[in-house]
Amino acid sequence: MTGALAADALEFFRHGVAAADPHDAVMHALEVHDGEWSGHGKIHLVAAGKAALPMAEAALSFLPATKIASAFAVTNYENVRELPGLSVMGASHPLPDENGATAAKAIEDVAIRAGASDLVLCLISGGASALLPAPADGITLAEKTLANDLLLKSGADIVAMNTVRKVLSRLKGGGLARKIAPAQGLALILSDVPGDDLAIIASGPTVANNTPAARALAIVRSLGLEGAMPETVMAHLKKRAGEPTEEFVQTTENILVGSNRISLHATANSAARGGYETVILSEWLEGDVADAAKAFWKAADTAEAGKPVAILSGGETSVHVTGGGKGGRNQEMALRFAALCRDRPLARDWAFLSGGTDGRDGPTDAAGGLVTPETLGAIEAAGKPVEEFLADNDAYHALYAGDGLVMTGATGTNVADLQVLLLR
Repeated sequence: MTGALAADALEFFRHGVAAADPHDAVMHALEVHDGEWSGHGKIHLVAAGKAALPMAEAALSFLPATKIASAFAVTNYENVRELPGLSVMGASHPLPDENGATAAKAIEDVAIRAGASDLVLCLISGGASALLPAPADGITLAEKTLANDLLLKSGADIVAMNTVRKVLSRLKGGGLARKIAPAQGLALILSDVPGDDLAIIASGPTVANNTPAARALAIVRSLGLEGAMPETVMAHLKKRAGEPTEEFVQTTENILVGSNRISLHATANSAARGGYETVILSEWLEGDVADAAKAFWKAADTAEAGKPVAILSGGETSVHVTGGGKGGRNQEMALRFAALCRDRPLARDWAFLSGGTDGRDGPTDAAGGLVTPETLGAIEAAGKPVEEFLADNDAYHALYAGDGLVMTGATGTNVADLQVLLLR
């Protein structure tokens, strides 16, 4: 029974991922704007994020080749492939590297060189924030990387992290839009953040930043990171906190082309077609994975009996990292849910999946975790209690022992995470 539930959970998750297909999203948006290209000089295409290549592929197949002056994309190493007419660079995610800094400078140069009558087409997807590290003046990439690492391990949510990242970058928080002006810009954006706020996605490189810089300083202090941050980072945050918000003429139009919410409802539709009564636990699940796992357990414990039920959510949780193990937020949520169900068993069979739509959960090759009532027994048969794995934030090796890793490979998209809990 649980094997069938697990298979269903994986199928419904895959339907959700397919609904975020970046190629189709870009094609639809360009069809809506068809005919606008003739009014511009040249078209400069730049793409950044985990979905950069399928988005760029769609644009190159749609746009008149004679109008394209340049085409450049940066994506995570796992998604790199050759595409005719496109210069592709791989860079590190979630922690930035020198390749990302080189790619950021290349995109910055394209924006600066664009003539007033040109169009800069920006294709932005999740992951672009880490893939385009452009440290503010006076900060080295190593110092910015350390700051980013501290934020990732602090348990801060993506909104808080991006608020700080914007202040530390030349491109984030509307920095790219500033460099595009006076040329025209068109940004097609695939969302991976709560509420699909365009200013938050990839730290909003093409969206004017209306958040006071003082907020970034307050976040760092509230997280207790002031003493751990590099001195140059703190000096820059304090300097910017005392400056007024810079105004500029926005010449870039921003359009949302895909989101986690769309994928969540595609998952729900797939489950409904499979005969499950569907319940949306949250349209944006956030906060610590331990609390998220408890919320799913409570929803399962109180779910209506007598029919198969699918309890679903989308979003992006966080993990407060204290151990030195391997894993990601989805793997740890799945493992914590399994542990809860061992301590307080549910009255019927279940299967729980938590996975990243990009196919990579944290710094691992797994998309997430898929657990059933049998998973913990298989893990502990390997000779180590699950509590030790959790204490070390080592969900990857625990789920590997229990055959609970979800391995999809790179999906070419990124609209945050999906959770699927099925009850027989």
